[in-house]
Amino acid sequence: MTNIFHPAPERGHVDFGWLDSRHSFSFGNWYNGEKVQFGALRVLNDDTVKGGNEFDNDLPENMEIISIPLRGTLAHRDSSGTEGILSAGDVRIMSLGSGIRHSEFNASHFDPVNFLQIWIFPKHAVIRPRQDKASFDPAGRVDQWQVVVSPRPEDGGLFINQDARLALSRIEAGGLIRYDIAFEGNGVYLFVLTGRVEIAGTTLSNRDGLGITGVEGFTVRALEPSELLAIEVPMFA
Repeated sequence: MTNIFHPAPERGHVDFGWLDSRHSFSFGNWYNGEKVQFGALRVLNDDTVKGGNEFDNDLPENMEIISIPLRGTLAHRDSSGTEGILSAGDVRIMSLGSGIRHSEFNASHFDPVNFLQIWIFPKHAVIRPRQDKASFDPAGRVDQWQVVVSPRPEDGGLFINQDARLALSRIEAGGLIRYDIAFEGNGVYLFVLTGRVEIAGTTLSNRDGLGITGVEGFTVRALEPSELLAIEVPMFA
């Protein structure tokens, strides 16, 4: 097992007043040569937008982009006329080809919205624009992995143009949960949403990240009630 530990306080940080964003990987004006990507995982942004604010995204061509609201309500629209609203429990994926402009905004005029924005390189260089969303019952992730994104229909997640898988879990204190690699040779970037866990001697707390490679699976032990996101991706430079 090879682990890459990313403590939460070492993430990139920008605060524009209306948008407070923390970057696990290089993004925008924040660059760290040791944190450019983890295999096919290019971006993991932890964004909080104040009520009543909107921002346009100059999104890259040929990218799989996943949005996961954690708190509040996120609204979105794009140049194709598609629009919608996402709340905690929802997940949305966009396959970006070319020529699409996209904007996101807080659906509330008063309460902040906190969401994760994740970019993953697709399996093929040219993809057709598409998007999809689904709601996932949090009860389905208690002490187990709830797959929310996967190319395999049997996993029950949203389709992605990559041999990648995203899964959420909520573990009670003292609980053990095993993660088994879905695609041979893949690595997993484990992101702690809340709580404190231990993996192979490494302790992770709120918003810490751990890149894990070179294994067929691993076990997570919850030191307190914890919520996790596992992002499994192919590994390449």
